[in-house]
Amino acid sequence: MELQNKRLSNDEFYGIQKEILNQWPTGADVNFEEAVEFHKSLPEHKNFGKKLSKAKAEGKTLIQPRAGVALIKDHIELLTFLQNEGGADLLPSTIDSYTRQSRFKEAEVGIQESIRENKSMLNGLPVVNHGVYASRQIINELNTPVQIRHGTPDARLLTEISYAAGFTSYEGGGISYNIPYAKNVSLEKTIRDWQYCDRLTGIYEEAGVSINREPYGPLTGTLVPPCISHAVAIIESLLAAEQGVKNVTVGYGQCGNLVQDVAAIRSLGALTEEYLRRYGYNDVEVTTVLHQWMGGFPQDEAQAFSVIAWGSTIAALSKATKVIVKTPHEAFGVPTKEANAAGLRCTKQIINMLTDQEMSNSSQVVQEMMIISAETRCIVDKVFELGHGDLAVGTVKAFAAGVLDIPFAPSKHNAGKMLSCRDNEGAIRILNPGNVPFTKELKDFNREKIEERAQAEKRQASFQMTIDDVYSISKGKLVGRPGK
Repeated sequence: MELQNKRLSNDEFYGIQKEILNQWPTGADVNFEEAVEFHKSLPEHKNFGKKLSKAKAEGKTLIQPRAGVALIKDHIELLTFLQNEGGADLLPSTIDSYTRQSRFKEAEVGIQESIRENKSMLNGLPVVNHGVYASRQIINELNTPVQIRHGTPDARLLTEISYAAGFTSYEGGGISYNIPYAKNVSLEKTIRDWQYCDRLTGIYEEAGVSINREPYGPLTGTLVPPCISHAVAIIESLLAAEQGVKNVTVGYGQCGNLVQDVAAIRSLGALTEEYLRRYGYNDVEVTTVLHQWMGGFPQDEAQAFSVIAWGSTIAALSKATKVIVKTPHEAFGVPTKEANAAGLRCTKQIINMLTDQEMSNSSQVVQEMMIISAETRCIVDKVFELGHGDLAVGTVKAFAAGVLDIPFAPSKHNAGKMLSCRDNEGAIRILNPGNVPFTKELKDFNREKIEERAQAEKRQASFQMTIDDVYSISKGKLVGRPGK
């Protein structure tokens, strides 16, 4: 089947579905009509997208942790604790690494080892192995909407079982869950596989069930310029809308500069809506999510809380619809439930304190929004041009040409020529654009901002700045200054 940005026909979709549901025995439990009735029986406050839409209308920022363990009972206990003790407005079910790679046999072994050891031997919840009805206990037991979060290039079976179980939000996309996560998987395959996931979402929408979709915003989480993550989010939103998705949350990973981060969230929502309307998708609800700092964390707990609080401030001042919260144990691996709840309470306190404040109309933020928007349009419009109007084809060609280029991505399909670093105020700028198609004015702007830092530090602008910036937060600084 030739890749194109075109809604899958019923024959195409249901032909693929037979094969997908036969990948693992639990696929046999997927019953679309029964699943639709279950979704419709849920109270509105358990629907993820509806809660986001309400928060957006009220100007509120909701908080959501990351969390997932191997066994259903333990997972429910963990989420209940985060709901009740952490005050989470939205909840996750983070999927284990075996499931992300469709290694369901190993995930089954992990479940048995977890039962035997009486602790989670997997780094997440293996929803495919548990199946529809066991996973549905999570939805029934909790009073808060729950989202599936993972990192899966081919998520088709996981999507089927998750939706049938009653989850009302689902993260990922054909770019954001490939290029930053996989080395050898082709974009043609992941875009096609995620067209299936999005078409399934659309089929549920057509049956009267609202399911929220969230492209993964931070990408590699390392010095990603806003225009790059914005371009990917917009493209994935457009690809999803073509398949019938009606509720999208676009995300951005905190970079650290207050003005740039606020401008990034504000411009992301506006640009996504602009492109959806431009291409005729007029009935898609757009909300935003800020991911708190995705890079290295300080080991000291008090210092880690400072990083969390800074991300919370960005979320509050930008009026992001939700924020994904980190924990003070981030430097040590999987956090305790108590540490996870503490990160949530810290975040909620900041958001509550800043509820009546915003800075999106400040001259600095407005100027930065204009820069980010101009850079993003250069990229997205070029992707359309490369595909001769077909966004799916254009995306594959754009990565091959380096027009889309994600810093530090492991994929062999990513050019890796574009380099970024911080300017003298800590905003992320383009050190070397590679083949990213900026105008001369935008290239000059980025070069001048980096040169200001180089002069202040009395050194040449070079890749060493990038290296210094990668490690700076874990050393207690935002900008990687030499000798500091």
